[in-house]
Amino acid sequence: MTDTVRAENLKKSLSHPCFNGCGGKNTRIHLPVAPACNIQCNYCVRKYECANESRPGVTARVCTPKEALDWFLSAREKLGSIDVAGIAGPGDALANFEKTRETFALIREADPDISFCLSTNGLLLPRYADELAALGVSHVTVTVNAPDPKIGKRIYRFVEWEGKRYLGEEGAALLLTNQYAGIRRLRELGIICKINMVLLKDLNDSYLPAMVEKVKEAGADLVNIMQLIPVKGSLFEHLPLTSNAELTAVRRQCEGILPQMYHCRQCRADAVGRIDEDISLTLDGLNAPHGVSVKKPGTSPETGAPGTEETLSAGQPARRFAVASKNGMVVDQHFGHAEAFHVYEYQGGQVRFIEKREIPRYCFGSSECGEQEDRFAAIVNTIKDCSCVIAVRIGEAPRRELEKQGIKFFMTYDYVTDAVRRAAGAPAVLVRSGTL
Repeated sequence: MTDTVRAENLKKSLSHPCFNGCGGKNTRIHLPVAPACNIQCNYCVRKYECANESRPGVTARVCTPKEALDWFLSAREKLGSIDVAGIAGPGDALANFEKTRETFALIREADPDISFCLSTNGLLLPRYADELAALGVSHVTVTVNAPDPKIGKRIYRFVEWEGKRYLGEEGAALLLTNQYAGIRRLRELGIICKINMVLLKDLNDSYLPAMVEKVKEAGADLVNIMQLIPVKGSLFEHLPLTSNAELTAVRRQCEGILPQMYHCRQCRADAVGRIDEDISLTLDGLNAPHGVSVKKPGTSPETGAPGTEETLSAGQPARRFAVASKNGMVVDQHFGHAEAFHVYEYQGGQVRFIEKREIPRYCFGSSECGEQEDRFAAIVNTIKDCSCVIAVRIGEAPRRELEKQGIKFFMTYDYVTDAVRRAAGAPAVLVRSGTL
């Protein structure tokens, strides 16, 4: 029976954008119903209600299971179909299991054929693995960051279990024990398991091949080694960053052990659509249940009126901004993946579209990424009249090169007009780079 379930779930992997090796045209929706978390990672800050960041653990707001159903139906109507419904936080899906269970039950009633997935830190995985199988969950992602408790105590501030908070090696040992027990149980149940590993320089980076070997022995199917996203206010805010070339090298080192995921975008907890095109900001569903309209491009988030920037006066010179956006509506692309910039001009609180400019793509996901001087020179030449680039994210190497050319960088996930106003009025450039 388990072999049959596993075979069916492997077929579902072909239409799961995180598990099929390429993302492609398959669509997924993340339902942000799980705010609570039972561990504290040193790279995480528990402030998740934000429309202006693109990273795991961030959402516009948390919704109830019934609101999640409404949002799912709204997204499906816009997209035509959705291949996978998942719960990826903003906390831990299993630390909020009642909400997770109800959400999946409601979605299954509305769409009997949809695939289910979730991500978890794995602390409660041994307890709930069988229930996940009963709910029809076909794919589970577990984040494993430590090779042993001695390293784990430097990564996790605390672990909460059965009403008690565990610190240091004791907490890390408890977490690791449950993670591997849970992974083994997923394998026994036929559920496909992906392991996320955050590459933390000077902490776990030298142990990653051994960690991949260990999760393989436990029954994992796929590994996704990810760059750290520095979060302001976290203990790891200033941890050394990892370049794309370094990330590719360690993935290639490990792909002989287990298949590696190369196309991860480290998505938000409310992401909708294809992996490389999140349309969540264009949907009303998350806000509609409370009667609050999503702010539209070019409007104030407080009043809905045409936006103004009080910190700059109309007498100041116009500034131009190069925006990484697929459609000119939402800042939704990484610097390295953009094949065009939408150029906007800002003056006295007014944002005006100038033109769309084609550029050579800087990154192709290989070890050569970030090393193509000719490409970068062509990009800079295309936007040399712009004072700032606005994108979801940027790598450390291109950020430094932009600074050398006198071009600043502003990282956000927002409507383009709002992003330009924020970048123009910010007292300091927001740079939380080093990823993708």
